[in-house]
Amino acid sequence: MNMWDSIFKFEATTGGIYWAENTLMQSPTVGQTVQGFQSIESLEQNEQATEVIVKKLLAPLPNPNSPIICIGVNYRDHAREAKIQVPEYPVMWYKPPTALSNPDEGIEVPQFLFDSFLDYEGELVIVTSKTVKNIAPPKAKECILGYTIGNDLSARAYQSTKAGGGQYTYAKSFDKFAPIGPVLLRPKQFDLQCCRIETRVNGNVMQSSKFDFLHSPENLISFLSKGTTIPAGTAIMTGTPAGVGVFRKPPCQLKRGDVVEVEVQPIGVLRNEIVLEAQARTVI
Repeated sequence: MNMWDSIFKFEATTGGIYWAENTLMQSPTVGQTVQGFQSIESLEQNEQATEVIVKKLLAPLPNPNSPIICIGVNYRDHAREAKIQVPEYPVMWYKPPTALSNPDEGIEVPQFLFDSFLDYEGELVIVTSKTVKNIAPPKAKECILGYTIGNDLSARAYQSTKAGGGQYTYAKSFDKFAPIGPVLLRPKQFDLQCCRIETRVNGNVMQSSKFDFLHSPENLISFLSKGTTIPAGTAIMTGTPAGVGVFRKPPCQLKRGDVVEVEVQPIGVLRNEIVLEAQARTVI
């Protein structure tokens, strides 16, 4: 069995969707030639490899059609900057599959959201390896397929009590508001105690923090699985540290043309440009 350390998902120039091992432990690039596999299982068994050229990097999720689970207020310093009490239990909500976007993809934002205080939230993302329910924390640790990076984009105006009704889902669930990538790193290659997360906007550092979680990855999975089935391949965003735009002095909101980078080494850098949606799409 091929015990990979870092893998990525991509669309090939042939149009097929593949997984490949990130053997150089660097961010994969468009145009490189790799041995592609149609699933993680095939890669692990080293079965039916095809030599292909990378056309487009994709979010490294085995199940991109599952909702994305999001956790809020999981850093004490973020609770402090938001002037809210540290919650006893994890705060959670869902983003729909349509919120998922890819590494290096332009995030198309409708004009009205540029008037709604568009904000970044750099986060570590857990991807589950198996379907779980009612699992204890020690066992939950064994259910982590890998770690990657996410950006919980948010329209703060719709997160307010008046516009959001006291919940976060609407403000955070717009199309493409969950970029994830660039690679999936096996847990044994990632030490939470030694790594940091950094978010940059146009090269300026906005967030820089250790992973000082209030709720660890295994405790989050255990809590979320109580009475609820979590499918294999589910992405769980683990919360953001201090430094988000809305609480900076002066406040700093994202605008058209801004480039947001979220870096966690040795995973890499998740990079996306904020662009204006070409045309509002109305479904009748």
